[in-house]
Amino acid sequence: MRGFVAAALLLPVILGERLVIPEVRNAVSSQLAEFSGYTGDYASTTAEGVLPISLNTAHESRSSDAKIEERATTTYWYETITHQGISAFNANKATYKVYRNVKDYGAKGDGKTDDTAAINKAISDGSRCAPGSCTSSSTTNAVVYFPAGTYLVSSSIVDYYATNLIGNPNNMPILKATAGFSGFGVIDGAQYQAGGVLPYGATNIFWRQVKNFVIDITSIPATTEATGIHWPTAQATSLQNIVFKMSTNTGTKHQGIFIEEGSGGILNDLVFYGGLYGAVFGNQQFTVRNLTFNNAVTAIYQLWDWGWTYKSITVRCNCTVGLDMATRDSSAETVGSVTFFDSSFTNTKIAFNISRSAKSTPTTGGSLAIENVSLKNVPTAIQYGPTKSTLLAGTTGSTTIASWVSGNVYSPTGPKTTAGAITPPTRPSVLVSSGKYYERSKPSYADLASTSFSSVRTGGAKGDGTTDDTAALQKVITAAASAGKVVYFDAGTYKVTKTLLIPAGSKIVGEGYPVIMSSGSYFTNINAPQVVVQIGNAGDTGTVEWSDMIVSTQGAQAGAILIRWNLNSPVGSPSGMWDVHTRIGGTTGSNLSLANCPSTPSSTTVNSNCIAGYISMHVSKTAARLYMENVWLWAADHDVDDKSLTQIRVYAGRGLLVESTVGTLWLVGTSIEHHVRYQYEFSNTQNIFAGQIQTETPYHQPNPGARQPFPLNLTIDDPNFDILCPQGSSAATCSEAWGLRVSASKNILIYGAGLYSFFNNFSTACSAKGASSLCQTGLVQYDSASTKTFWIYGLNTVGAYGMIYRDTTKLADYAANVNVFPSSIIAFTSNN
Repeated sequence: MRGFVAAALLLPVILGERLVIPEVRNAVSSQLAEFSGYTGDYASTTAEGVLPISLNTAHESRSSDAKIEERATTTYWYETITHQGISAFNANKATYKVYRNVKDYGAKGDGKTDDTAAINKAISDGSRCAPGSCTSSSTTNAVVYFPAGTYLVSSSIVDYYATNLIGNPNNMPILKATAGFSGFGVIDGAQYQAGGVLPYGATNIFWRQVKNFVIDITSIPATTEATGIHWPTAQATSLQNIVFKMSTNTGTKHQGIFIEEGSGGILNDLVFYGGLYGAVFGNQQFTVRNLTFNNAVTAIYQLWDWGWTYKSITVRCNCTVGLDMATRDSSAETVGSVTFFDSSFTNTKIAFNISRSAKSTPTTGGSLAIENVSLKNVPTAIQYGPTKSTLLAGTTGSTTIASWVSGNVYSPTGPKTTAGAITPPTRPSVLVSSGKYYERSKPSYADLASTSFSSVRTGGAKGDGTTDDTAALQKVITAAASAGKVVYFDAGTYKVTKTLLIPAGSKIVGEGYPVIMSSGSYFTNINAPQVVVQIGNAGDTGTVEWSDMIVSTQGAQAGAILIRWNLNSPVGSPSGMWDVHTRIGGTTGSNLSLANCPSTPSSTTVNSNCIAGYISMHVSKTAARLYMENVWLWAADHDVDDKSLTQIRVYAGRGLLVESTVGTLWLVGTSIEHHVRYQYEFSNTQNIFAGQIQTETPYHQPNPGARQPFPLNLTIDDPNFDILCPQGSSAATCSEAWGLRVSASKNILIYGAGLYSFFNNFSTACSAKGASSLCQTGLVQYDSASTKTFWIYGLNTVGAYGMIYRDTTKLADYAANVNVFPSSIIAFTSNN
């Protein structure tokens, strides 16, 4: 394959454990042969296909095409606002620049000058975390801004760790490749190193964005392999508001996006013109929303996955295939499962090309769920790729596929292997807008002038990680809400020692993921928890918009509830959170890193100094109508700033607790990891849409299990492991964190779920293929008495015997649903 690391795709590589899965590696390698021309000599095969991390020291949307934000004005507030952000724990914070304008580094944007070197200088300036010389970093975050213009590039723009590449949304900058362009992607999100090594480890590439660009590769000859963005990536990352322009000539070999590895992630508001492939996707799991493909030969080629959620996909104008997920490996499927809904195909010969059959290996490989997909002039809806026979006929007129699945179905018992129509869940009207589940893109505030923003540093906050900024922040937030201004959090780490209140009417946006970090005794009482950031008081009504920030803790914070959402938003005007994350431990300045909280698998002692969060996010009983997109609630499993990504042990009690009586929440591309009692819990709530959700069980469990160190709290409906897993008669792996728990709730609709348990006391032996003992007893649990209309499409679990439990009864066993690495159920319904 002319030097391409096939094994790079075959993941996963799980953090410092370097867990490479041979079954996936071998299956995917045959898929990749056709991409050798794209990767060329930018990667080369390593011995045994193992990819060690290099430690070398060398240096708001329109319809249809209208998915892209455009404005009549060309100015953008972010270009003109005063830039005074800092990286609080950078070794050279007095001189380190977070904000970089590419024109300050010599880029012209005139469509004539080769701007490659200037752009790469803007990205690399300041001893940053470069691919190949650094594994990851929490102290070298940067925002690289591109004013309007046409930037000619002759080789790849090389992205660095924790970098946001931002263009002007009012007049989107064009990144235009020259005819002789050389590189794997106009933007290379993880540039291959010598020996075929992907830098950083794709499952560890966090906290970055690319948004507001036109990527034009039409000057490259159509018959030359060329890529718009190479994007192996993980959580808290996104591509948004990007147009890809490729050749439409016969024989085109252009492709818009290439992803071969990672654990994502979200892509949204993207438009593709031309190309052999609009996008080539391979990753553990991903959420993809609001993509439009025009005149591509194949809109989407699904290289491999465990689970993938597609929403609001528009394929039109003379495409041959919409979604091609058929394996090129005659011996096995490489795609685990796909959930595809609220989408349309027009003037496309084949909507879906699949290879799953009754004889597929593994048993549930290539599973597919389709719901609410319209066809117009699509002769073949679903084709069986190996023989090119029709599984579901299309139409030369118009029709809609209400629901169709291929895979194992539970209702609630099973499995029933199905290939055909099923009755889909009834969608609550409060979750739907214009016939689809409601969706809403992150605001850019592109119509506003910089005078409409209130900077927290201008308002007196320091953001240096040392000063108590509580009073200064509260003053700015309160005044901005009253004046109708947007709060601008300059880059920095803002220490708070009391609760911050965000009132109704607030709009808050961060620069380069600024951090609100709780600290001090106010948050230490595990029996009297306190809130770090509170959105509204109980009973308050109104809306809040919040984007691009992190909430964190410093040191022992056993009573910290990092975010509590109390606000009841009006019908038709939900509040929104976009790219807002929680992060507990694992970073410089957190006092919860390797030096403070080593993993100590041989010890049974709980280090009280590492009990660092009570709940990551709580949606309270009075809250209602909240849209959450690309939100990652993470208790750190490793030290981000340690060159070996060494594992640590910090304790966070609970992930996301939703108790909203009214409910009406949309969780789009959310992930929650390493909380002690559960990751997601929906308790006495209703009307929840979620997909793709992703979880990991704490690596230390069952040493100790989920009973420790956080006491049982029945007032917030904690799972009672003494009932679920009686001591003395249950395996130690029973009392471990639930990935998803549903209690006394209704209309809980999950469209894609990847729930993983990789470790037993920091060892991955329990999740290896063919392991004699698995890591955990169960990952999903709901009650039979009061939970109604609970649905999951595309459930994928790793390392657990029981995929779903009703009370204490196991409904689905992993062994009956084996897939490419996880076990998979394409559709589950509680059937009540």
